[in-house]
This record gives sequence, structure tokens and C-alpha cells, in this order.
Amino acid sequence: MAVVSGDGDLIASSGEIDRPFFLRSAAKPFQAAVSQQEGAALQPAELALAAASHDGEPVHVAVVESMLAAAGLDSSALRCPAIWPLSESATRRHQALGRDQPQKIWHNCSGKHAAWLRASSAGAGPIESYLAPDHPLQTRVARFITDLGEYPVTPVGIDGCGAPVHRTTTRVMALLYARLATLPVLEEVFSAMHRYPALVSGTGHGDAEVATALNAVAKRGAGGCIGVAIDNRLGLAVKSWDGSQEVADSAMVSTLLALGELPPHAVAQLLTIARPPVFGGGRPVGELEPLVELTWS
Repeated sequence: MAVVSGDGDLIASSGEIDRPFFLRSAAKPFQAAVSQQEGAALQPAELALAAASHDGEPVHVAVVESMLAAAGLDSSALRCPAIWPLSESATRRHQALGRDQPQKIWHNCSGKHAAWLRASSAGAGPIESYLAPDHPLQTRVARFITDLGEYPVTPVGIDGCGAPVHRTTTRVMALLYARLATLPVLEEVFSAMHRYPALVSGTGHGDAEVATALNAVAKRGAGGCIGVAIDNRLGLAVKSWDGSQEVADSAMVSTLLALGELPPHAVAQLLTIARPPVFGGGRPVGELEPLVELTWS
């Protein structure tokens, strides 16, 4: 994990902070910012969905449908795979209504894709090839993240949703989130994510809970990483090398506590994330205990 100030200075760290990995969905706030800069013209709730890994609840799907409709498009334009919603309750509702096939619009990344389609329809590049790594919009995203993090994100990979995915390190990711917390060019994205944390993921997720409890925003990424931007002050990044999101979220809360960033109400609100239960035989038999040892710079 790494903690970086708004000036870009490393404040504290633990573990292998310079080991490369892919940002995955933790890049979405910056991808959303580029979509907006390139003409997507998203309203705040839509901008939150552009930065989201959503659960596929009805409100998430409705906002994505509205994003597409404003550009004269529908879900057939999406190039993400068709899946069932991440939310089990949303999936059960669809199945109870007789829907027996997964849909693209239920994909947790459909908001990001819809934002790219909005930007493309506004002139940022061809609509049909918006996922190509050499698409003008995607090259703009890669340059933007490279410049913000002062670290080359290439060569890009391909994410689970089919989008280009960007290389980083824990130190660089913390700097990116420090920029999200402090730079005017990212203020609109920060504000939307903070205003609508349940649209950025769903209820009960670590990133949404942090944005609810603190004057901050957070975004998780597949493979066990999470970034936190504390308004006008700090960026924090955690990467779990075994890919566990529970471990990353727990370490995130523990780091915030060590930094003195959690008032009493937030400690209580984030307790289940900080110390999630461990199950054995179908019943809770213990809890995950974070053992964070920070090195202060």
C-alpha cells in the first residue's frame, strides 16, 4: 500500500509498492474524465456511472439506458460481454420475470462503455471501434493516465470487459488518486462519485462505504486493488497480491485508521469491511484481522 500527498510526495507505504500490475476498473475515474473532456456531456449521475463497476440494479441499468438514448443509441452498441448482474437480487428479479439470457447492459462496466459511446458520437472517434487500443479516445485515455501518474501505462492489456487496461504500481496508483483528490481537471468526477457512491458500485461495497463515511471517493479494481482520494489532501492505494478484494478493503480501512482519517462514526460504519467474517462449515468462525505496518517517509 502507498499514501501520497497532493504534492506527489510519498507519505507512508508497506510492501512492494513499485511492482507493476494492471489498474483494471480502478482506472475508471480517469477514463470517465476523458470521456467528459471529449464531449460526452454527462450529467452528474451519468458521470458516476461512467466511473462505476455497478451491480446491475434497476437504477444502474436505467441510467445507462438514458446515457445511450441521449446519443441515439441502445444497448446493441455496447461492446462489453453479456453477463448477469453482479447483484444476486437483481439477477433473481430478472429470472422471475422470465428473462433467461444475460445482457450487455447488465455488465458492471456498461456505464464506462456508454460514456465512451457518448464521446465517440460527439466526434471523439468512430463508434464501432471505440474499444480499439489505437482509437483516438483510447490513446487519449492512455496519455492522460500516463501524464497524471508520471508513469507509462503502456503496453496496454485487454480487460475483462474488452477495454484497454493500463499498467501501474501501487505508488503510481496512490499518486493518481492524490490527483483525483486535488486537481481541478478531475473535480467534476470526484464530485459525481462522492455525490452518488451507490451508483459507483452498489450498497455494501468498500468503495461506496468509504465515500459515504468520509469526504472522499474510492474505486476498486479486479484483482484486489482499491484507490481512495481524500478531498484536497491525499491519495491512497492498496494492492492485494493474492487478488482478494476483502484483503485490499480491510487493509485500506486499517491504513485510513493509522493515518488518523477515521472519526468514530466512520470506524463503526466501516467495521464489517475492516474485519470481515471468515466462514467455516457455512457459519462464521472468525474474522479477518488486518496487520498493517506502515513505513513513514
